[in-house]
Amino acid sequence: MTQTSEQAERDEDAPGVVKKFMYVNRKAPYGTIYALEGLEVVLISAAFDQDVSLAFLDDGVYQLVKGQQTKALEVKNFSPTYRALEGYDVEKLYVEREALEARGIKEDQLLVPVQVVSAREMAELMEQQDVIVGF
Repeated sequence: MTQTSEQAERDEDAPGVVKKFMYVNRKAPYGTIYALEGLEVVLISAAFDQDVSLAFLDDGVYQLVKGQQTKALEVKNFSPTYRALEGYDVEKLYVEREALEARGIKEDQLLVPVQVVSAREMAELMEQQDVIVGF
């Protein structure tokens, strides 16, 4: 028995179907609410058992740098929260190699394990997602 495309669409949106969500972080961690809000959305999505991955491009790579000092900014340093992602089964963190290189950041300066990928590989990963949300 074969499914019509209409039946397949209904099944795809059925409860219990896991969708692939990629959250793309492009902003520096402080100065706007994008980075913190994005992290909160990721944690909420993971709590609903979706297939969640994070991508860090452009200034978004700064979100993962170790040793962030925020006292002078008078804001809370939320970067340690990235270490909690593994507890939510969020283990797919991708960082664009070109973004790291352009900012002089090395992989060992990041506070959590990531997969460093080229811009081309990042584009391929994005093509595999059901939903992409940018911050």
